[in-house]
Amino acid sequence: MAIDEIRKEIDELDRELLPIILKRMELSAKASEESGLSPAEIKGREREMLKWATERGGDMEPYIHRFYSSLFELGRAYRECRDPGSTKVRKMLAEVLEKDFGEFPQSGTVAVQGVEGANSQMAADSLFPRGNLMFFKSFEAVFDAVESGLCRFGVIPIENSSNGSVRAAYELLNRKNVSIVKSTRLCIRHELLAKPGTKLSDIREIRSHEQALGQCSEFLKSLGGKVSVVPCANTAMAAELASRSEFGDIAAIASHPACELYGLVPIAENIQNSDNNYTRFICISKEREIYPGADRISLILALKHRPGALYEILARLTALEINLIKLESCPIVGHDFEFMFFFEMQGSVRDPRVAAMLETLEQTCESFKFLGNYAES
Repeated sequence: MAIDEIRKEIDELDRELLPIILKRMELSAKASEESGLSPAEIKGREREMLKWATERGGDMEPYIHRFYSSLFELGRAYRECRDPGSTKVRKMLAEVLEKDFGEFPQSGTVAVQGVEGANSQMAADSLFPRGNLMFFKSFEAVFDAVESGLCRFGVIPIENSSNGSVRAAYELLNRKNVSIVKSTRLCIRHELLAKPGTKLSDIREIRSHEQALGQCSEFLKSLGGKVSVVPCANTAMAAELASRSEFGDIAAIASHPACELYGLVPIAENIQNSDNNYTRFICISKEREIYPGADRISLILALKHRPGALYEILARLTALEINLIKLESCPIVGHDFEFMFFFEMQGSVRDPRVAAMLETLEQTCESFKFLGNYAES
């Protein structure tokens, strides 16, 4: 057959196929509404239909299986949009969306880990130009300050472009009762700082936060084994410790503003592994607040420990054309080789499709935590 004849035959089949698919979607939705079947019972029926179809697929059995699986996912997505339901997440979103939060605030009491000169302080100043910053020794203390109401907001790092996620931040997001209301990215330039008059050959110890040490691993490797590397709670705290060094043989990896704050000078500049070195910070709040322009959603999910559980979530997002930005697994404490997942996706809870998707995830996942819908600056 000539290509034009083949395409003509395909077009004729598509014209026949489209109304059949549309009718099937409608009938599937009506059957779900009328039958009152549970999600498990619906899944059982889908398995029967998959068995019937694949047995007749011949050599195309894998493709037939994928086609019908996709058809079922699309049907579920359509049913979810038709039936809003009344789950906890739906009720929570209805309450939040009733409120008018206005524009994101420029001021407020903000909890930050570290001391003056820390990258978190610079991120907080960027988010809150007129903010009142309170410094705490640990990430958990920042969360506690927000959860208790001592501070309205908290700013913490969550991931770095070259050194990955700040796992402690994700673990605290899972344990604490807070919501993400904003995020921002900060370009990080690291310098090796020490007391005036100190030479690189004088240094016997370098201190910094473990993330900063990881971001400067190539520079540290170039020093050989002559210098000991000591992690500490914060880059600015490392600079403060270096300023107290009695012999001037302790240096810190920190950002340039720490020089003036702690009377140090740069011995080496731009020592990070990559010039494209960005750290992402999130702003947390005790209250659920969704500001104009919110287009990112963060979730923590624990899935059923069975084959295909993660695939089904991803297929559902695909069916709804929702772009997944981040997916990361974290072991569940006390469960051998079982994981929870951190999802970040593009979308707004004001979109009925997205709200329906969240509701389905809450119903089908072992555990579900909505972290927030927010914008990134």
